Amino acid sequence: MTEDTTPSHENRFATTAVGAAANATYPHDGGTNDVIPPLHLSTTFEWASGADANEHDYSRESNPTRAALEKQLARLEGGEHGLAFASGMAAISTTMLSLVPPGGHLVSSDSLYSGTEKLLTKLVAGHFGVDLEFVDAREPETVAAAVDSETDLIWAETPTNPLLRLCDIRSIADIAADHDVPFGVDSTFASPYFQSPLELGADIVVHSTTKYLNGHSDSIGGAVITDDDDLFDDLAFSQRIGLGNMLSPFDCYLVGRGIKTLPARMEHHQENAMAVARLLEAHDRIARVHYPGLESHPQHDLAAEQMSGYSGMLSFEFDGTLTEIEAFVDGLEMFTPGASLGGVESLVEVPSLMIPDEVSHGSATADVPDNLVRMSVGIEHVDDLCEDIRTALP
Repeated sequence: MTEDTTPSHENRFATTAVGAAANATYPHDGGTNDVIPPLHLSTTFEWASGADANEHDYSRESNPTRAALEKQLARLEGGEHGLAFASGMAAISTTMLSLVPPGGHLVSSDSLYSGTEKLLTKLVAGHFGVDLEFVDAREPETVAAAVDSETDLIWAETPTNPLLRLCDIRSIADIAADHDVPFGVDSTFASPYFQSPLELGADIVVHSTTKYLNGHSDSIGGAVITDDDDLFDDLAFSQRIGLGNMLSPFDCYLVGRGIKTLPARMEHHQENAMAVARLLEAHDRIARVHYPGLESHPQHDLAAEQMSGYSGMLSFEFDGTLTEIEAFVDGLEMFTPGASLGGVESLVEVPSLMIPDEVSHGSATADVPDNLVRMSVGIEHVDDLCEDIRTALP
């Protein structure tokens, strides 16, 4: 029998993330053929015609450093086009405002990052009069029931922030295709390393590059990737002309650098998160752990089917009062209280204590329990992380 020499997902992706020969297409103007795409801070470029014409003329519309990152992002997601934005919210808002007209119809999963929820309810629906319909996207049938011939966009997060819920990307993509409606997925929690929405049928993938793609908590940014030429044209116009919210060259450089270590970091994040999740699940003061990698997660089978790994994000419900939860957080030394995620360092957030104005209660979106604690598990030594949690738990 012939030996199977097909490279693993990790090896293929790692080669793409590092850049391989792709960087050779971005030589320095002086002909030095940099291994690393150089940082171009210039706002304008000398104009020339004919054979001497330059691809770039003004950095808002096109910049060599941003172009390098955008091609890198597209390769990671297996898409044709990538766009880099000034933040994750800029990427999401550009997608919404470009594809959903005033008075249009948007169907969204009801478990969402609070910033996205506010964007949808206050701006998209409140200001532009869009008919906004939140549905429990864990069941494709509820999505199908909401979509009709007037729908302009289907939107979902998977896994969701902070409840770690999943939606069946392939099934919803089939629904979108049946109605000729674009389907966008916020895949920030999974990163391109663990999930490929375009391969599952989605039309658009969005990331907050602030998180895993950059991975070092020193750059704010966002990304949109698509393999649809028409969608790209609309999104690119909004990025460069309509809204002008592209990512700065220096941040592009930082994200491009971070992507090179994405595979190694994600493997380490997942290994540590699994250990932390199992520790928490076994503790009598933890009522419930939300982590797709656990067999107890109600959508574990779906996670195993459409993801190649489970990432480093988890949340859990603490069996105790907010005072006890605050004491637990205060007792942690390895986990820094903080609102972001996806960096190499471990962070902990209690939404009801740290961002109470953003916690959803009684609205159209999924409720976030007051006793919910979210952890972004970093790449420190797993024994140190677990010991820190054991010591802080009552």
